[in-house]
Amino acid sequence: MKSDNSNSETVAVIGAGIIGVTAAYRLQRAGFQVTLFDKEGIAQGCSKGNAGHFATEQVFPLAQKSLLPQVPKMLLDPLGPFCIAPRYFHKTIPWFLKFMNNMRSKLFNENKEALKSINEIAMASWDSLIAETSLQSLFHKQGSLLTFESISSKSAIKVQQEYQAEGISVELLNKTQLNKLEPGISENVTWALLFTDVAHTCCPETLTKEIYLKAKSIGVEFKQCEISKIESDNVLVTITSKGQVYKTDKALLATGAHSKSFCKQLGYKVPLDTERGYHYMVGAAMQPTRPIVSYERKFIMTPMRDGLRLAGTVEFAGLNKEMNTKRADALLPSGKAIWPKINDTKTGEYRWMGFRPSLPDSKPVVGSSPRHNNIYFSFGHQHLGLTLAATNAELIADCILGKETEIPLTPYSISRF
Repeated sequence: MKSDNSNSETVAVIGAGIIGVTAAYRLQRAGFQVTLFDKEGIAQGCSKGNAGHFATEQVFPLAQKSLLPQVPKMLLDPLGPFCIAPRYFHKTIPWFLKFMNNMRSKLFNENKEALKSINEIAMASWDSLIAETSLQSLFHKQGSLLTFESISSKSAIKVQQEYQAEGISVELLNKTQLNKLEPGISENVTWALLFTDVAHTCCPETLTKEIYLKAKSIGVEFKQCEISKIESDNVLVTITSKGQVYKTDKALLATGAHSKSFCKQLGYKVPLDTERGYHYMVGAAMQPTRPIVSYERKFIMTPMRDGLRLAGTVEFAGLNKEMNTKRADALLPSGKAIWPKINDTKTGEYRWMGFRPSLPDSKPVVGSSPRHNNIYFSFGHQHLGLTLAATNAELIADCILGKETEIPLTPYSISRF
C-alpha cells in the first residue's frame, strides 16, 4: 500500500473474482502498484462456480416485455428457472419496478446497444489476455449451442434472425447436422443455433487463479481480509479492515453482489440485488465439446475438466439465506433430457451456489466516481462477469490513466441511478 518511498501510484482493487483479478493484472502492467483485497480468497465467489461460458451473444437485456406472461407460471414452480423466496419477496419490489420500467422500448433499445458495444470487443480482449498469460489450455473457442426441443423450424429461424439483426454470427443446424457435431445429444432436440464466435473455459476458478499468479509475478500483492469501510478525501483512499487501516492513492470497487453497502458509504444508492445461481456437477462417458444452452429449460451445460457442469436458475433470496440444494438438484433431470448419458457421480462438492450482482437495466457499473477523483467502480455484470472481465480491465485501466476508452463509459456510469 502507500509508502513514502513509492515511486508509482498505488491502487487497491477490492474484490478478487475474475473482474478484480483481471483489472489488477492490467493496472499493474500499466505501471500502478496494485494490492488486491478479498475476504475469502482468489476466485471464491461467482468466479469459482459459474458456467464458464464467454457469452458475447447475450446482447439482449433481461428486461424484455415477452418475459411478463411467463412470470406467473415460473413463480408457481419453486424449482423452476426463476423464483423469489417468499420471505424476500417484499424486498424485491423496488428492484422489479425498475426492471419493468426498463422494458419500455426506448430504454430497452438503449440498454441493448450498450450491451452490444461492450460485448463486441470482449473476445478480442480475451484473446490478448490469453496470449499474454499463455493460458490457452484453459480457453476453448468452440462456439456454443442453443437447443430447441418443442418449437418449429420457423420459430427457430425467427430466433436466429433476431440475433443476426444485432450482428451476431449464428448458424441454424438441423437434426442431422447437430448429431454430427455433438453425437451424444438427445433425440428430443430437433434444432439448434450454433454461435460461432464465443468460447468457454474448462475451469473458471483455475483460469482466475492462474491470471492472479501472472499478476503476482509482476508485483500485484494480495491481502485476505474483510473490508468494513471505504473513505476518500480526494487525496487518498482509506480502507478499514477490523481496526487495520490501509492508505492508497486510488481504489477500484469490484465486489460483485456485495457492492451495494460500499456504494452507500460513498454516497450512492444503487439498485443492486442478487440473482443466486446454482450448478450441479456430473460425469459423462462422452462430454459435449462446447456449452449447450436449452431454450425451453433455461439452463446451460458446459464441459469442464472435472466433469460436466449443469448451471443456471435465478433465485432472489438475498445474500444470507443458505443454499437451496433442491434447486441445484433440479438441474439434473434437465441435463439428462439434453445429454442422456450423464452419470450422476455425486463426487466432491457437486452442488454449488453463487451470487450474481444484478441491476435492473442489465448493464454493469464501470468507470469513475462523480463524487471522488480517486474511486472507480466495476460491478453489476450479472450473467456476463466472465465474458466482460478482460475488456472491462482494459476500460478501467484506461479510465484510471485518464486515456480515452475504446468505447464511451457513459452508459455504464454509476450516475445513471
